[in-house]
Amino acid sequence: MVLILSLYLIHNENQAISYNLKNYFILKMKKELIVSHEDESTKIALLEDGRLCELHEEEDKSDFIVGDLFIGKVKKLAPNLNAAFVNIGYDKDAFLHYQDLGPQYLTYKKFLKDTISKKQSTSSLKNFEIQPEIDKNGTVDKVIAKDDLVLLQITKEPISTKGPRISTQISLTGRFLVLIPFDNKVSISKKVRSFEEKERLRTLIESIKPEGFGVIIRTVAEGKKVADLHNDMNQLIQKWESTFKNIQKNKVPSKVLSEDDKASAILRDNFNQDFVSIICDDEQMVNEMESYVEVIAPERKNIVQFYNSHIPLLEYYNVEKQLKQSFGKHVNIPSSKGAYLVIEHTEALHVIDVNSGNNITTGAAVNKEHALKVNKMAATEIARQLRLRDMGGIIVIDFIDMTNPDHRRDLYEHLKEEMNRDKARHKILPPSKFGLIQITRQRNRPEKQIDTKEENPNKDGEIIAPIVIVERMEDGLKTIMQKEKGKLYLHVHPFVEAYLTKGIKSIQMKWFMKYKKWVTIIPRDSFKYLEYRIYNSKKEELIGYSN
Repeated sequence: MVLILSLYLIHNENQAISYNLKNYFILKMKKELIVSHEDESTKIALLEDGRLCELHEEEDKSDFIVGDLFIGKVKKLAPNLNAAFVNIGYDKDAFLHYQDLGPQYLTYKKFLKDTISKKQSTSSLKNFEIQPEIDKNGTVDKVIAKDDLVLLQITKEPISTKGPRISTQISLTGRFLVLIPFDNKVSISKKVRSFEEKERLRTLIESIKPEGFGVIIRTVAEGKKVADLHNDMNQLIQKWESTFKNIQKNKVPSKVLSEDDKASAILRDNFNQDFVSIICDDEQMVNEMESYVEVIAPERKNIVQFYNSHIPLLEYYNVEKQLKQSFGKHVNIPSSKGAYLVIEHTEALHVIDVNSGNNITTGAAVNKEHALKVNKMAATEIARQLRLRDMGGIIVIDFIDMTNPDHRRDLYEHLKEEMNRDKARHKILPPSKFGLIQITRQRNRPEKQIDTKEENPNKDGEIIAPIVIVERMEDGLKTIMQKEKGKLYLHVHPFVEAYLTKGIKSIQMKWFMKYKKWVTIIPRDSFKYLEYRIYNSKKEELIGYSN
């Protein structure tokens, strides 16, 4: 028996190695993760070949993140919506639609009741009695009653005036696997193409998964070693055991399992050989991410780097500059020589128009090829924009007209390929007879809005004279220099930085000659025109002004 098992493991390891070698020579995109922590929030920027493709922001005190598990209490039913509103401790009650109950709702209900009453004494589901499935076309008032307790999972974070959206179909997501309680099926991502690899993964997971749990094998599991998958499974089981222990504490409403923080979640869903660096300006977070990477890829622990400079991390990696360039109604298409997108939002849908600008060529044949070329570049930028802004709902794209059916097909396939990088659930419809392409995309968080316009400091017809602003800065510096012995850093708008540092006899140099102390001036793309802030060597803000 030991010999058979050993041969089986060796076979699986060899297959995994062959898949890794097969993918080794495929040229892939260089990825960098930039994590900046300041003002009680964390910004996470994902760069692909230096371009900003995703931006996430997480408040330090955010208690309602997609994936979190709660025990909630049904506040009221809404039969006209076929839904219930559930108190989970947020200002607004969470929304639970009947379709989000899942077929095993009654089983979860019994498990929760038995666990709270201590009748269920173990997290194991091996001998748990499965209840009848609910009718998928039923009504909420036949299944749920006011004041019922429910075990639930956040599927959409609070948006605007709406509370979180929730589901009672629980799933625990790992690096390679997704664990589903009260299910016994093993499913494999459709993106795993090889029949041999599917069989290898299925056989392996069926041999190690606990009874009473189903498993979804994620695409990134392809070619992975037995030890990697086994380790991921054990971590998910530990999460379930932790959930069980927290349910036993019987606090309602309460969180019983926290999803990974945003940085770890992005690593979990995106981390692969394409990542060349993970850079963070917070030492504690660096330690956490090092520990996470050490678990999933110990040989790559050194790609996590601590950033310690007075130039803000997002400024240094051009994230703030790219934010200004990438948001707004008009967005330039890189390398297109003048083509741009016009992005408009309505209550019902988003509309994106591709405009060729002044980049017009002559000749019918040339124009056809040119239109295809610009459209494909636009498709690449549109896929990036959807991820960056996290646009959801219906998106209608009006590409440059193309009459050639082969060109339309080529564009459609190219757009699908570019959208493959998008982790959000989406569907792309073929071009209509009018040449429009429609995308439906699901988002789980509020759409990202960045103001790309500068406030006019001259809005009242008057503006503070530049000399007055400079005098204010100098007065502040003079006061600070009497107390601070270390280095000083002045953060200003790029235009002001250019004014202060221009020429050999610059204002910056005059300050140095006058006070015998050098002030480092740092341009900030995110600042307003007349905004400035002075920091010491400990990165503590000493003086600040904003128009």
